[in-house]
Amino acid sequence: MLAGALLPAIVLAVWLIASAGGTTATLPSPGDVWLAGVDLAQRGLLASDVAISVQRVLLGFGIGAGLGLSIGAVVGLSKLGDILLSPTLAALRAVPSLAWVPLLILWFKIGEDSKVILIAIGAFFPVYTTVSAALRHVDRQLVEAGRAFGLNGPRLFVTVQLPAVIPSVISGLRLALAQAWLFLVAAELIASSMGLGFRLVDSQNNGRIDRIFFVIILLAVLGKLTDSLVGLFERWVKRRWS
Repeated sequence: MLAGALLPAIVLAVWLIASAGGTTATLPSPGDVWLAGVDLAQRGLLASDVAISVQRVLLGFGIGAGLGLSIGAVVGLSKLGDILLSPTLAALRAVPSLAWVPLLILWFKIGEDSKVILIAIGAFFPVYTTVSAALRHVDRQLVEAGRAFGLNGPRLFVTVQLPAVIPSVISGLRLALAQAWLFLVAAELIASSMGLGFRLVDSQNNGRIDRIFFVIILLAVLGKLTDSLVGLFERWVKRRWS
């Protein structure tokens, strides 16, 4: 933990030195950024922004990861599924996140549905890609051994194939969670009246660079916290399947 805190401490020290010799209009000091966060909290804006953004991320991540696991399993285990789905999904994966925004707004307006769906799209592809690729490369001897013990279909998948790809599944979930935060900001920057992405735009329009710094740091902290939750899940899964 101390070693991991070394780089942030160095960045903070450099930031303090740089802000002391410059103008707060372009580089606010860490103290100014902290006070901006305190001000948002006192106004009741911080709690609501964090709550709505976390809710959107968790909903979108859950939907996207669930679909990614399901469709990734179909593509990874079935040659027919691979032939039918892989080309189309590979093409859709190349579509930039912002390209989906106008279509989702037209279809679902600027309510919660459009934001959650956009986040789900972002979370889907990392999980789908890692799971489908990992299942294609499961050791055939493991599969044959499972079949020799009478395992087939879902029992073979749960008992043999899924444990063999657990590391890849966890990696996909972590990538998907990072993508969920990226797609959240993309959604809230364009069409939102609440949330951390909206707060970035509002702060830019009002010239509050201290608030911009605070929201960026807060997004980094929230991203790390949610990634740590996936890490705890990884430890539980390893105990469960080991």
